[in-house]
Amino acid sequence: MTYCLGIKTKQGLVAIADTRITSGTNKSTKKKVYVEQRNKHSLFIMTSGLRSVRDKAVIYFQELFNEGITEHNKMYKAVNAFGEQVKRVAKEDQEALRKAGLKFNLNTIIGGQLIDDDEHKLFLIYSEGNWVELNDDSPFVIIGNSGHGKTLLNRVLKSDSSMEYALKAGFLSFDATRLSANDVGFPIDVVLYEKNSFKMNENRYTQKDMKDISEQWDTNLKSVLEALPDSWIKEPFNNVINKTISNEI
Repeated sequence: MTYCLGIKTKQGLVAIADTRITSGTNKSTKKKVYVEQRNKHSLFIMTSGLRSVRDKAVIYFQELFNEGITEHNKMYKAVNAFGEQVKRVAKEDQEALRKAGLKFNLNTIIGGQLIDDDEHKLFLIYSEGNWVELNDDSPFVIIGNSGHGKTLLNRVLKSDSSMEYALKAGFLSFDATRLSANDVGFPIDVVLYEKNSFKMNENRYTQKDMKDISEQWDTNLKSVLEALPDSWIKEPFNNVINKTISNEI
């Protein structure tokens, strides 16, 4: 499985991707975020799904740029181009995968800003090659293992959150996921993009790097739970105690 998170705030973009690859009992590390950085052209791509098809789609897309076949001035055009590569891979591999009992599965997050974009953009591309753009009402998207870390982000993230705040919340979302799923894990790759900067900042963090933050969150969470008012639970517990005493008599 995979954990890839894209966040759009008014300040910029935050992307977090785990690197764990699981095959049976074997675990390895594989980068899941690809950055394209050129003059006034800055974007990142994160993928989830079958490794073979996601690698193939990214390589096809990368070829378009490296060979000068395509040059885009707006993000939605680059997203359309990647969607076409997803469809191309589906046409090539979908039937063979079906015969092998596998489903063509490739979801993608693309974020960035190109020369004629008025601001940074964040998109989710589905396996069919179609896409949606993230906006202020839905400032983040997770692909892969999304069930464990989404609730926290729903509670705390807003479009006007700072990038620093978004990164902290994003890490806690990842941390909740990797504690609950053995196919998501460190190290994590983080990409930061500040609005109108046309510069992607990439960093990698290991479990050792984030150990203190994870432990502090764990301690603080337990403290908050213990500090919550308990007057509302006294009555039901008293009823249980009284009922137990009555039965013993």
